[in-house]
Amino acid sequence: MGGYRSRRAVVLGGAGFVGSHLCERLLSEGATEVLAVDNLVTGSERNLFTLRALPGFRFVRHDIAEQLRIPGDVHFLFNLASPASPIDHAKLPIETLRTGALGTENALRLAREKEAVFLQASTSEIYGDPLVHPQREDYWGNVNPVGPRSCYDEAKRFGEAMVSAYRRVHGMETRIARIFNTYGPRMRLEDGRVVPTFVAQALRGEPLTVFGDGSQTRSFCYVSDLVDGLLRLALSRVHEPVNLGNPREMTVLEFARAVRAAAGSGVPIAFEPFPEDDPRRRKPDISRARTLLGWEPRVTLEEGLRHTLAFFRSAIGADLAARPAAHQGR
Repeated sequence: MGGYRSRRAVVLGGAGFVGSHLCERLLSEGATEVLAVDNLVTGSERNLFTLRALPGFRFVRHDIAEQLRIPGDVHFLFNLASPASPIDHAKLPIETLRTGALGTENALRLAREKEAVFLQASTSEIYGDPLVHPQREDYWGNVNPVGPRSCYDEAKRFGEAMVSAYRRVHGMETRIARIFNTYGPRMRLEDGRVVPTFVAQALRGEPLTVFGDGSQTRSFCYVSDLVDGLLRLALSRVHEPVNLGNPREMTVLEFARAVRAAAGSGVPIAFEPFPEDDPRRRKPDISRARTLLGWEPRVTLEEGLRHTLAFFRSAIGADLAARPAAHQGR
């Protein structure tokens, strides 16, 4: 993708799971500078370890709910800033809403000032517990606006509305990516989402916890495929929302068994009550991404799990090694 060569990009949420991978890819595509902005509430400086050694990378610690000023030109602004896991939403509902509302407008103001292409990382959660399957971009969703997940769902829905309004009123170049379940290295160990939960449990020899009977479905996209989609979308002229995810649908129970097999673990599966407002089915229709971006996922689940397990083995090994010392210090 030659469109990033000799360009300067800003990645909000750049110390997060997806954001750090996006920063690396932008630099590999020839960007002269990539500035990662993150308040480190859910992001981690550990994700920036390899990035800090690369020429052209800079990090700024900042909460985008507060006004953001960046000197010099900016050609692309990617807004990936938001708590993204159920655990985060339970602990940080107001922060999630402020990031989605105030943070998105602050980011749009900066992009307008710089005349930058603005890409908003939205989510499949805007479809809620969908009544249409698979989910197409013209589906408006089935969301509980006052439920336990509403802070994230509604923050992202508001963000899309704000981006669309700035495009219509100010003529900005905006893009909206609706991201479905994504996994890979650098996910947080105690993230609370299904991939790190199952992987960590399998590697620790603990039962894999499945909600309900496990018949609810998800579609898992490896992080490098997602980043490729984000980069293609930013270079396009597509201002309508675009689903980015893997259309291979599987039940959560099937996924638990796949993780257990990939980990070489014989742990049992434990069933727990189904959480309130948890979506029953989730599968993207990626016709728009295929047609307009020439994009579709390429990494198989087996390959993606292999890379993800290698990362978590290292992380869990470090975690277990640290536990005795922490215990002795009490």
